[in-house]
Amino acid sequence: MLDANLKAQLKGYMERATSPIEIVASLDDSEAAGQMRSLLADIKDVSSLVSLREDNAADVRRPSFSLNRPDGTVSIRFSGLPMGHEFTSLVLALLQVGGYPPKVDADTIAQIKALDGDFSFRTYISLTCQNCPEVVQALNLMAVLNPRIKHEMIDGALFQDEVTALQIMAVPTVYLNDAVFGQGRMEVGEILAKIDTGAEKRAAEKINAKDDFDVLVVGGGPAGAAAAIYAARKGIRTGVVAERFGGQVLDTMGIENFISVKETEGPRLAAGLEEHVKSYDVDIMNLQRAKTLTPGDLVEIELESGARLRSRTVILATGARWREMGVPGEKEYRTRGVAYCPHCDGPLFKGKRVAVIGGGNSGVEAAIDLAGVVAHVTLFEFLDVLRADAVLVRKLKSLPNVDIIMEAQTTEVIGDGQKVKGLAYKDRKTGEAHVLDLEGIFVQIGLVPNTEWLKGGPVELTPRGEIVVDARGQTSVPGVFAAGDVTTVPYKQIVIAMGEGAKASLGAFDHLIRSSAPAAKAAAE
Repeated sequence: MLDANLKAQLKGYMERATSPIEIVASLDDSEAAGQMRSLLADIKDVSSLVSLREDNAADVRRPSFSLNRPDGTVSIRFSGLPMGHEFTSLVLALLQVGGYPPKVDADTIAQIKALDGDFSFRTYISLTCQNCPEVVQALNLMAVLNPRIKHEMIDGALFQDEVTALQIMAVPTVYLNDAVFGQGRMEVGEILAKIDTGAEKRAAEKINAKDDFDVLVVGGGPAGAAAAIYAARKGIRTGVVAERFGGQVLDTMGIENFISVKETEGPRLAAGLEEHVKSYDVDIMNLQRAKTLTPGDLVEIELESGARLRSRTVILATGARWREMGVPGEKEYRTRGVAYCPHCDGPLFKGKRVAVIGGGNSGVEAAIDLAGVVAHVTLFEFLDVLRADAVLVRKLKSLPNVDIIMEAQTTEVIGDGQKVKGLAYKDRKTGEAHVLDLEGIFVQIGLVPNTEWLKGGPVELTPRGEIVVDARGQTSVPGVFAAGDVTTVPYKQIVIAMGEGAKASLGAFDHLIRSSAPAAKAAAE
């Protein structure tokens, strides 16, 4: 199953394991089971600590396998072949079951071990989903640390009948004790916050006890990370408060225009950003959403948790999110046929008819990717021309299972109460109304700045909600700067956001120097 190079890498990783690992496989006569048998044999070959046996129990999915310790204190199962993005999840699970210490802080480990209750998780994934591995790895880690936690990864494409019966149309979808627990990307802290009811209060108390900052960055995407690094290098007290470190980059699949890096993936870049920031003396407060901003000698940021932070300067880098269509039925059928990530959710629509809304680069790329998975793709564009790069448009038009409808205004998402059944649209040229029968709608129509919490406040926003900044990143409020996709700076690109973050940080440092100079002079006199 594994080529010689991958097998050699796995052998190197497995040398870090210190305890026995038992693999119990439950297999059938399928092709996937044959591949799984080969994979497990390769794993057994690379480490003397691994034992392998087969037990085709009736109460488990097949093909699947569990990772166990001989004392039975760990319950992790992979239902489906954990390759693609999930191969890393498998390697980490093997190492952690084998005694290799997890790379999480001591407080998080203690919190997981202290959880009181029985938690049986199962996560439905697709192997092309870049968000799924973080959820799988987080829950596997929790199962390793706490014997009362169980976790099973389930490949939705392999167990299609089950996914259809449960009406799962977005991944990752997590069930806890047979009830839906959550959908979308989640890290360990977010999962703990949902099941440990006292976590938010404890976090707020810690934040309230923090000293004032010189620079406080609100947002943890490329702009926020760059701003934090530039501030910390000046030797001043720097903090980052973020809803999720990495921001929208975490939801980006392929990145091929980040200068000096030929190609990478969003989660990998986000991990690099976090590692770089953590190499400096930066206080990172993750999983925290900003609520209000109050100007003053010390700018105050109130968080949704009720905690308050104060800083001499603030850099707003809260980024943007996918724009919604804003038509009837969209919210009702979100994750039930309406999706925003073709890479994550595309495999769940295998053999089905779908639509892509939007003719820019993201929309055309989505249609091209989906055409290789689904039965048919219809791309809808509001204007009379596709705005994507010419090379992408040529590729799209060459595909036999793709239709393009121009000058189409989406008017309604149609469903049967359970899932999407069609899309209503109007021909903008003739005014004629149409309905297209389909089972999935992928929305790719641009971005909306994350500034709802600033509306009605002192920071000037454009009618579109973008923060107005000058050439130095300064907003309308002295001491408050902004950078990245949340601002009026054109061309929302990762490389531009990083540069703007650095610029805003330098602007904030210059503000600190100038504002402290008169005070220093007065003190001397």
